[in-house]
Amino acid sequence: MAKAKRVYFNYKLTCWISSLLLPVAALLALFVFIPHRASAVPSFSRQTGLPCSACHIDPPELTPLGREFKLNGYTMTGIKVISAKAGKSTPGLSLLSYLPLSAALEMSTTGLNKPEPGSSNWDYSLPQDVGLFLAGAFTPHAGGFIQATYDAQDDHFSWDNTDIRYARTGTLGNKEIVYGLDMNNNPTVEDLWNDTPAWGFPWVASPSAPTPTATPIIDGPLAQDVAGFGAYAMWDNHLYGDAAVYRSAHLGQPLPNTGDGFEYNIRGAAPYWRFAWQQTMGNSFLEVGTYGMHVDSSPLTVVGPTNTYTDVAFDSEFEQTLPKLHNDIVSIDTTYIHENSDLNAFSDLGDASLIAHHLNTFTLTGLCHFGYRYAPGIEYFVTTGNPDPLLYSPAAVGGSRNGSPNSQGFLFNFTYWPVQNVRLAAQYTAYTTFNGAGINYDGFGRKASNNNSLYLDVGLIF
Repeated sequence: MAKAKRVYFNYKLTCWISSLLLPVAALLALFVFIPHRASAVPSFSRQTGLPCSACHIDPPELTPLGREFKLNGYTMTGIKVISAKAGKSTPGLSLLSYLPLSAALEMSTTGLNKPEPGSSNWDYSLPQDVGLFLAGAFTPHAGGFIQATYDAQDDHFSWDNTDIRYARTGTLGNKEIVYGLDMNNNPTVEDLWNDTPAWGFPWVASPSAPTPTATPIIDGPLAQDVAGFGAYAMWDNHLYGDAAVYRSAHLGQPLPNTGDGFEYNIRGAAPYWRFAWQQTMGNSFLEVGTYGMHVDSSPLTVVGPTNTYTDVAFDSEFEQTLPKLHNDIVSIDTTYIHENSDLNAFSDLGDASLIAHHLNTFTLTGLCHFGYRYAPGIEYFVTTGNPDPLLYSPAAVGGSRNGSPNSQGFLFNFTYWPVQNVRLAAQYTAYTTFNGAGINYDGFGRKASNNNSLYLDVGLIF
């Protein structure tokens, strides 16, 4: 009974927060006249014949069917397939009857509590970005999710998240096992759950709001800058394992790679690992797991001293369906990353005063899903680590006066889907600590709360 009361209290708390954001969502509608990282693309719906809500609660959050679809290499189809049987001298053929293409358009505006020095506030991004997707089955056992994105600030298209899979099924110990091979360009992008960095909350992000300087290497710095190859397996729909190795794959860099101009140049190969257990218990779903990565990297070159990073992380995802409340869903996600690093190369360059460093990040996210239309959420985030006055030096807005990487705050998000391929979102980020302090954190008089931001976003996916 006490547990049920706690679940109901968490549900009411999250829904109360959503009521505070309803006026903001209404304001969003006034900012636009037509209705970033996306994984719910219509090419999957066209391929399977299923609506987006079959695989997603609040895109990119996956349902059990969505996780199964990804696990099996994006290969489930519900449309006509062009096929030919294999002969002794002729290979077989199985092709979708159309090219699985989709596109997405994102528009936004961001307002800071206090503008950055010498800059305007509430600038519009029209577009913020445009995404093109090749996503679906390639053969009966292989498929992929391939994205190219136009970024308005860079004013060009670039390769974005990519996940290409080959999957088979079999038995092990009289239990079903799904296994396969995977190629991707962003550690954790291949993951099935939404509590790891690549597909974790929030689902949208401002292109202009300041963000804390320090972040673990597994949480973004290598995204789209590496190439990984690995193998994975899910046994009995419970136990999941994934192992991969990554190499640097810099876009726009001549080959052979010299590493010139890139902060991270992987020396040798960087191993990545992932283990998780998932369990459905009546109307509840629970996933607990661990993941991590070890990287030897040299800045701006592929020779000489290296920095080493070892990230070990723990995550969990819990979902509770509430049948008495129209099958609304409450979900709680959390992830903790601990990074140990030895910055020998930075020390030799005079960019770090210490060699041994550590960094910890923790997020706790609560979401309430009113069907598949409204999704208010709140996240607490914190980063801590040892100070280094050279690595985290004073600078206007983005620097640290005391050399500390510590940051802390809350993020409030309200997402509304008027139809399944149009997203309206309002997001408020509030900092209590930013780059080591709450007041004059950068050495130029700026407060952490000056970076509080309201971000309004419209996404059209077709």
